[in-house]
Amino acid sequence: MPERTREIIRSAKTVVVKVGTAVITTSEAALDRPAIERLVGEIAALVEAGRRVCLVSSGAIGAGLSQLGIPSRPTNLPDLQAAAAVGQARLMMAWDEAFAAHDLRTAQILLTWEDFDDRSRYLNCRNTIHALWAYGAVPIINENDTVSVDEIRLGDNDVLSAMVTNMLQADCLVMLTVVAGLLDPATGERVAVVEEVTDATRALVEGSGTRLGVGGMRTKLDAAARATEGGDPVVIADGTSVGVLGRIVAGEDEGTLFLPRSQRMRARKRWIGLTVRPAGTLVVDAGARRAVKTGGKSLLPSGVLDVHGTFQKGDVVAIRDAAGPEFARGLVNYSADDITRIKGLNTRDIDNALGSKPYDEVVHRDNMVVL
Repeated sequence: MPERTREIIRSAKTVVVKVGTAVITTSEAALDRPAIERLVGEIAALVEAGRRVCLVSSGAIGAGLSQLGIPSRPTNLPDLQAAAAVGQARLMMAWDEAFAAHDLRTAQILLTWEDFDDRSRYLNCRNTIHALWAYGAVPIINENDTVSVDEIRLGDNDVLSAMVTNMLQADCLVMLTVVAGLLDPATGERVAVVEEVTDATRALVEGSGTRLGVGGMRTKLDAAARATEGGDPVVIADGTSVGVLGRIVAGEDEGTLFLPRSQRMRARKRWIGLTVRPAGTLVVDAGARRAVKTGGKSLLPSGVLDVHGTFQKGDVVAIRDAAGPEFARGLVNYSADDITRIKGLNTRDIDNALGSKPYDEVVHRDNMVVL
């Protein structure tokens, strides 16, 4: 482990811990109380040492399935929501009772994509978590499966944990699963350090989850990419191993470490670039791509080739060139209709095309994140 990253983790004041379904459920799909109590003891030790911990917990659907007598995870949304409604209360009760044994209070927070897309709700959630920490409570977060529909579903708690990490600007994300970390399929050996999540990294894993969980190592790689892009280290480790959290925060070689980018991203830019879903896409020419990606420039209308989607001023849009994937995201100064009217024009011609020119830039560099 690079010494710089080791020191970041050792000195981490805010840690997000994501616990997978398989870590806290038995082979009969019931909640594993001893496993929960052991993990709570390790989290309580972090809190006692002065760290702020936010727990992202899966397991509600699994707990609900056992109560409803359903043998395997359903594929239809109503049954999943019914299981979540039954299981969420039992899951929180199990966590709350275990934390109470350490004189720690807990708080339940249930989120959907809409809570991250809407800036006010996003900030309110962040403020609530900080208030809970001030009162000595441990926030326990899960997706709000009981009300989620396809349009607002996050889909898995791996991605949710990365989004929470970016929202809180946490110092470290720990994802606990039932394997020792990312394994090399050719050798079966644990990959100790991943410098960057690339297509080659993703090729090492399959996309399947556990019998009751929805995620897999692929979604964990997606989450690791999202959090490390914000500037925070990520560790994927075996949550069934006794003392795993203590070893991780001590900077020991545990699980797979994903190195963060060299410079941490500011909170607002994390929301723009790594959290909110783009409302549309701007296709730009090669010159605009160079100016934005390597020159740190704003996007001007002269560089815009095409507009996709329906969006308004202030929405977040993806930016890509004609040949490749998106390379940036930003807040637009104009609606989709207005950008369609001014695309390809010089800034001096905006007034003639629209009748006014409130901005020279389609997306200002201060409101843009290069990915």
